[in-house]
Amino acid sequence: MINSYIYNGTVIHKRFKPKEHYFKYKVFSLLINLSELEEIDKKINFFSLNKFNLISFYEEDHGARDGSSLVDWVNQNLKANNIITENIEIKLLCYPRILGYVFNPLSVFFIYDKDERLISILYEVKNTFGEQHTYVFRVENENNLIQNNCSKKFHVSPFIEMDCNYFFRVLNPAEKLSVIIEQYDKEGKILFASQDGIRSDLTSMNLMNSYLKHPLMTFKIISAIHFEAFKLWAKGIKFVKKKFKIKNNITFES
Repeated sequence: MINSYIYNGTVIHKRFKPKEHYFKYKVFSLLINLSELEEIDKKINFFSLNKFNLISFYEEDHGARDGSSLVDWVNQNLKANNIITENIEIKLLCYPRILGYVFNPLSVFFIYDKDERLISILYEVKNTFGEQHTYVFRVENENNLIQNNCSKKFHVSPFIEMDCNYFFRVLNPAEKLSVIIEQYDKEGKILFASQDGIRSDLTSMNLMNSYLKHPLMTFKIISAIHFEAFKLWAKGIKFVKKKFKIKNNITFES
């Protein structure tokens, strides 16, 4: 039986200052056990690994972003952060490509040991400039709720300064999915962003049903990002110029 899943749910963004702004839309995500990618490729006719299909997953969309093994990339970064890599299970929460296109503002790697205990979490953040930054955290005390804090090290929104902090709150994925990010500056909360979802098995029927509910989801996501940015600009919110370029950075957090 495949140990990968679909989560159908909702994304919410709420900005608190300098002017309030809110949007919400329906999405579906995959929680993929990376060891099952080839099996999923074989069992679902309209799903492909590293090649075009109605729905597909490309390893080059994540990690080193050069098409190399994601498992090797995760292992390399866990070792660099002194986290065990023997007999681990790696699951990736992300949007799939639809008709060859995807943009993942946030993808999350969940790392489990041989006893199925969560030992590490990687937050992979992308911006619309083709850049990526991954925050690697160790999970010391397994709990259903994982909480992480770090300073912002990567330019994402052109309407938020760099001098900020992130507060992540994530449920260990089970029947329900919940990923919450709150962003603060020195004066208080700037942004609340969340994704929730309800789990279903990754089968051909369930995946097709999710696709039919959201046939152009990935195109809608990138369109919504630019449309909401236009509305922020129209509200007179200050545009923050990106000060430096990166391609694919990683930081190891406490």
